[in-house]
Amino acid sequence: MRRPITFTTCALTFLFTATALYAQTTPPAQQPPAAQPPAEAKKLDLAFTTEAGLLLVQIKKDQTAVFEELITKLKAGASKTTDETVKKQLATLKTYKASEDMAGNALYVVMIDPAVKDTEYAFFALLTKTMTPEEQRAPETQEFFKRAVPAFVTMNKINLTPLGGGQ
Repeated sequence: MRRPITFTTCALTFLFTATALYAQTTPPAQQPPAAQPPAEAKKLDLAFTTEAGLLLVQIKKDQTAVFEELITKLKAGASKTTDETVKKQLATLKTYKASEDMAGNALYVVMIDPAVKDTEYAFFALLTKTMTPEEQRAPETQEFFKRAVPAFVTMNKINLTPLGGGQ
């Protein structure tokens, strides 16, 4: 009675293994291209849907200099970018460092008022938009990204709507 179950299990294991190996060895040119969503339907990682927004950013205590360098690079990039949307986004971005820690990490509060609605506010995406293609490929840029990404612990987004006529 055990032979049919064992045989079936072995056959299925072989089939799935062979399929997985074939998928790994198939050159990308032979695979159909992945369907791309329309540009307007692209999911935004960090966007605001209201007039103002707030980010609560926790950074590892020993990595605060890297985060502050990121904010400095963003502000500097605002003056050299030709993308008007990015200029508007960065012009209203104000960053504060809290005196108190949060869960043992440094806490930064980033206020965006007014926010450019339904536009990407992810820091690394914005920074990339302020750079030339040469700057993006530069080894020092790649090294900075490698140092900056692990500095983040968490980031909470809050969409804000003013009350009483914005007062």
